Amino acid sequence: MQTTMIGYTARKISPMLAAADMEQTLAFYHDVLGFEVARKSPEYSIVERDGQTIHFMKAASEEVMRCVRGHTEIYIEVSNIASLWEHVKTFKHRYKIRDLFDRDYGMTEFHIEDPNGCLVFVGEPTAQVHRD
Repeated sequence: MQTTMIGYTARKISPMLAAADMEQTLAFYHDVLGFEVARKSPEYSIVERDGQTIHFMKAASEEVMRCVRGHTEIYIEVSNIASLWEHVKTFKHRYKIRDLFDRDYGMTEFHIEDPNGCLVFVGEPTAQVHRD
């Protein structure tokens, strides 16, 4: 594949996700995954952790949410996944969670569904996990 040089630098990529209930969404990303609320309004909010952001836009309708649920996924690569997993697994009674496991592509992951039906993959290179 040939690379075309266009004179710019991509500094950050932030997912923008639909939210049915902004308060519930912000609480999930704060309480479960440890993000801080950087901007909060009923229509548009941002959470941040370690310079990484996730943006949320209030869904225009329940029809939009029906289209989004089960069809939106994000991947968050972390360090020290074992520590995060110890915290996240305490929420199994409230959220759909797939336990920590190793993938054949070299990542150790767990999966959790946010309140909007977005599947959040959380992973760390397996070599890092088993070295610690």
